[in-house]
Amino acid sequence: MNNFAFNVERFFDILINKGGYKEVLEGLLNTMIIAVGGLLIGIVIGTLIATVRVMPKYKAAIRVMDKICSFYVGFFRGTPMVVQLLVFYFVLLPLLGIKLTSVAVAIVVFGLNSGAYISEIMRGGILSVDPGQMEGGRSVGLSYSTTMLKVVIPQAVKNILPTMGNEFIALVKETSVVSFIGAKDLYLTFQNIGNATYEYMVPYLSMAIIYIVVVCLITVLIKVMERRLRKSDRGR
Repeated sequence: MNNFAFNVERFFDILINKGGYKEVLEGLLNTMIIAVGGLLIGIVIGTLIATVRVMPKYKAAIRVMDKICSFYVGFFRGTPMVVQLLVFYFVLLPLLGIKLTSVAVAIVVFGLNSGAYISEIMRGGILSVDPGQMEGGRSVGLSYSTTMLKVVIPQAVKNILPTMGNEFIALVKETSVVSFIGAKDLYLTFQNIGNATYEYMVPYLSMAIIYIVVVCLITVLIKVMERRLRKSDRGR
């Protein structure tokens, strides 16, 4: 017990007196930037892919695009996130001569990975919308893409909001792998504190608590958004 109290004291000494809290805040900020940036990119990519995959396959161009989208989804869902990070950072970008910071690479890779998962989520959401909504939009003269963008997708988003919240939570937790390419996230920050004290129990417990708090806050935010959407539906 005395040893644990001593470890806690050393941890807070580094955290407060030696400015460790600044690194923790930086790591938390990078974690949220990567997760939010990845989610936004994923929503755009996922929506585009889902739209292509639910379109009628009358034209050859649509069928080709559907095959490309299927390959994309299969690749990013079939390989681990850490492998994607390593390939992009140490192989693909050097071959292309592109220089990006590790955080920027993490945002791009998380976005590409999330896009594959969100495409399936969005596709399910689109298919859950009454087909009469598409028919109604087309009957009043709207094009397929306009009807999809302004009528079908907004309704699909309401249906998949809880699942999208789970995807965001998954992205936040998966940011712990970005340390493989040197990005300073929450995990790497507490790893460094542990290396400084040669004791990892207290730093890792503190890191776990922060992750739990962040996930709880996201969960509350999603529930608030769901309630507002339900109120807006009842208000019509």
